Amino acid sequence: MSEEGDPFWASLYERVFGLILIIIGAALLYITVTTEVGGFSILFGFLSTVLIIVGIFLLLIKPQ
Repeated sequence: MSEEGDPFWASLYERVFGLILIIIGAALLYITVTTEVGGFSILFGFLSTVLIIVGIFLLLIKPQ
């Protein structure tokens, strides 16, 4: 096995982690929109949007 690692597994892990982030972000956004969380709805909405954007970014980038 090479010292640099296998780019296939790195790519696979990045994509799986990106999908997990998208799913968690979408679930958090859905719960934030459908339930009353008080003054924290803007915070949770922002955090869930950030999770979704990071997940999409991980899906789109290509590892070296």
